[in-house]
Amino acid sequence: MRPGTLDTAERPLVLIWELTQACGLACDHCRADAQPNRHPDELSTAEGKRLLENAAEFGDGQLVVLSGGDPLVRDDVEELIAYGDDLGLRMTITPSGTRSLTPDRIRALADAGLKRMAVSIDGASSETHDAFRGEIGSFEETIRAVEDARAVGLPVQVNTTVCRQTVGELPAIRDLLSEIGAVMWSVFFLVPIGRGTILEPIDPDEADAVMAWLDEVRKSAPFGLKTTEAPQYRRVSIQRQRQRGDQSSDGKTADSGLHRRTGIVAGDGFAFVSHTGEVFPSGFLPKSAGTVRDRPAHEIYRESPLFESLRDRDQLKGKCGACPYRTICGGSRSRAYTHTGDPLESDPLCPFVPDGYDGPLPWDSSDGVSVGD
Repeated sequence: MRPGTLDTAERPLVLIWELTQACGLACDHCRADAQPNRHPDELSTAEGKRLLENAAEFGDGQLVVLSGGDPLVRDDVEELIAYGDDLGLRMTITPSGTRSLTPDRIRALADAGLKRMAVSIDGASSETHDAFRGEIGSFEETIRAVEDARAVGLPVQVNTTVCRQTVGELPAIRDLLSEIGAVMWSVFFLVPIGRGTILEPIDPDEADAVMAWLDEVRKSAPFGLKTTEAPQYRRVSIQRQRQRGDQSSDGKTADSGLHRRTGIVAGDGFAFVSHTGEVFPSGFLPKSAGTVRDRPAHEIYRESPLFESLRDRDQLKGKCGACPYRTICGGSRSRAYTHTGDPLESDPLCPFVPDGYDGPLPWDSSDGVSVGD
């Protein structure tokens, strides 16, 4: 299902379930602040199956991502995947690049009905990737897992974190993805939460430049490309189309889609269920809207005041609220929450200032910030 055809008031494009916080790695950017051991209050197998039944209430083909920690720490993963697959859900997983991802385990995941596996690659070599992930050998194990997945016909997505430490690796990672046959590149722009607070983000102007580069990559890459916690990528793409005077096959310009609602952000097309059942707009926006132990996930998503506010772009504040791109972008609500405590405030990673806007800016000075188109 494409974002432009999705009624995000009724269902998310992506529902993530964090099966566990347990993981054998100590990655610098870890949102979950993963721990060696499982939490005693994790959702049980039976509770997890009820959650999947709730997810099926969203509609046919709902995308469910099993995440962690390392979800493979749990021994019921294949059972949950098979159960979700029987319910008509599109079951995917984001395991850690560890030794737990053996060829036999990958085959078992595929046999259970898994539709896609996502792995993290944050450097194009063992030296850079392993330094970022915090474990020697992680790069080789990840590449081996990709090869094993392809051998059983399981499509692989690659997730990459963009921060000061990794931004220089992006061109080489792009080339690597072509070599290993990835079907999708999800480029995540750092939100400083969990252990990610020790990392240095890139600045707003550099973020726009990276997104412009990604827009070029998208045109010729043999894989799909999407950004995570960087909805302004759509604004950058439209501005570049406008500058080139591009028209679609039906003769419409980039401006014709300016007010069409297509942006997926935390709480608006996206939902996250924690390992203990709390429902958040995103794993990077840890503000609870309730727990699946008390209320079904689909009801929380549709009826929670928190989620409803995030779906109303007219409630956005600051320059995000005044921005003409707010319906197709909306800014990272997670990053706004991390920096201000208010998920409706402006995204500090975006340098764009709407023409005529003279309100507060989410940075100390406006040096180097672009104004208007």
